[in-house]
Amino acid sequence: MADKDDVKEGKEFHVNTPAVNEPFFLKGSGALDWGMQNRLAQIFNPKSGRTVMLAFDHGYFQGPTTGIERIDIDIKPLIPYADVLMCTRGALRSMIPAETNKPVVLRCSAGQSILTELSNELVAVNIEDSIRLNVAAMAAQVYIGAEYEHKSIQNVIKLIDTGTRYGIPTLAVTGVGADMQRDQRYFSLATRICAEIGAHYVKSYYFEPGFENVVAGCPVPIVIAGGKKLPEMEALEMAYKAVDQGAAGVDMGRNIFQSDSPIGMTQAVGAVVHQNEKPEKAYEIYETVKAEGGGK
Repeated sequence: MADKDDVKEGKEFHVNTPAVNEPFFLKGSGALDWGMQNRLAQIFNPKSGRTVMLAFDHGYFQGPTTGIERIDIDIKPLIPYADVLMCTRGALRSMIPAETNKPVVLRCSAGQSILTELSNELVAVNIEDSIRLNVAAMAAQVYIGAEYEHKSIQNVIKLIDTGTRYGIPTLAVTGVGADMQRDQRYFSLATRICAEIGAHYVKSYYFEPGFENVVAGCPVPIVIAGGKKLPEMEALEMAYKAVDQGAAGVDMGRNIFQSDSPIGMTQAVGAVVHQNEKPEKAYEIYETVKAEGGGK
């Protein structure tokens, strides 16, 4: 308790300086509560307004895919170079050091494998567990046009409703089936639906032409998925085009952890996303780290 002796009256109230209410920097997030904005500000860099998320949640339906057979060996060295970790609660608890000072976006949908219908998911994490794990956001897949479209939308709505109660944002991840056309019409529909039901940001794919129109038509931030493994220069070019056309960052997995130099690739992607570095210059960063032996 403060000492009551020698209490001094306030003198300088800056009466001629108006109070400033600074707008929140992130698209579509100005009306959110402080806790929600604070978590989003951990995910997105307030200076660049963008993020580099490291996705290694693939095992929840793919098993031990190439590059993440041993998360403790394959992913741990990359943590310092990413802004955000996107993973499952099992991987987080068993293999990510608790002293890690990076925000976590928790994969909260599951219920199927690559051997079955991918859209048939459920909410696999209770909100109390998300709170226990101190996550910055929760994520679930939305399969627009798929067999279980309604169920996947319902899953995300559940996360949004429970997350809002406790100030935890929700990331809606647009899943694309083999029979779906990856074009402006599809992604305009999918991303807008995600935003309209209340998702705080959306993970989608980069495509040409028309990506900038999808970003403009979505009232919340879009981050792009890395998708299948590409040559490093192609992945950097994709990241550059995406942020140049309005994306708020990337959520990359295979294009980082399956690279010949995952650390170099993480740094190169970060340079593109946060510093607007051209792909050629970013590729030099990747090559330099690789040459110095910075594979992992």
